[in-house]
Amino acid sequence: MWVYLNDRFVPKEEAVVSVFDRGFLYGDGVFETLRAYRGRIFQLTEHLARLERSASELGIALPVTRERLADLVRESLTRNQLQEAYLRITVSRGPGEIGLDPALCKSPTLVVIAKPFEPYPASFYTDGVSVIIAQTRRTPPEALPPHIKSLNFLNNVLAKMEAKAAGSHEALLLNHQGEVTEGTTSNVFVVQGKRLCTPAVECGLLAGITRGIVLQLAREAGIPAAETRLTASDLTGAEECFLTNTTQEVLPVTQVDGRRIGDGRPGEITRLLHASFRAGLDRFLDDL
Repeated sequence: MWVYLNDRFVPKEEAVVSVFDRGFLYGDGVFETLRAYRGRIFQLTEHLARLERSASELGIALPVTRERLADLVRESLTRNQLQEAYLRITVSRGPGEIGLDPALCKSPTLVVIAKPFEPYPASFYTDGVSVIIAQTRRTPPEALPPHIKSLNFLNNVLAKMEAKAAGSHEALLLNHQGEVTEGTTSNVFVVQGKRLCTPAVECGLLAGITRGIVLQLAREAGIPAAETRLTASDLTGAEECFLTNTTQEVLPVTQVDGRRIGDGRPGEITRLLHASFRAGLDRFLDDL
């Protein structure tokens, strides 16, 4: 396995960063998770634009141009001889003297990882998954803006620990007003009265790239869709529910907090949107 680290590709055994790196010390950095299908990367331009925006919000200048980074991501696939792949780009503020002052770091650390994609079990899509509503609340936007995809992921980790303890696939986080925001690594949708609903960005969430595509697919299919405010009861009382992210695509949810959603099977609109996503996948992949 070859990993890109700062200015070269190295074997994974040599892919090490300094113990003084602020990504390690403080979670001070940003990242993106990507997926490749048949050697083509899903929404590469959009992922790189978001990475650059997140870094800019933290005052971190990417060490390479967006175009060069795109080439490095593609080269990661080639060097590792991958067609179906999981990729991650990480940019930290870099190494420096211990202390919170960002000026202590002179140059960012850049890492690009590519590894074989491990598909989710087929039963996840035929039978659906269970989720819980976490006791952990979403970090308020005033404390940490959710549109920054940062390395500071402890809020999500705590909620994921709750999900694992409950034997569930995912945990959904409420904000401090009791409104649904998102999952630990996913956005959430419900169907109510044949209308598709997802929490509004104002509730305090990262507007995922796949989330945007699903809203687009719903419009194209003539399915009424809205970004709105949802509560826990909207989830448990929904006709359908599903999760979205880059690796899961459109993942049916058939149980929330132990309560069955709808008839306990993936719903019609969920299945239609996932089928539309797969059928139209080529238009969302980068050019070779």
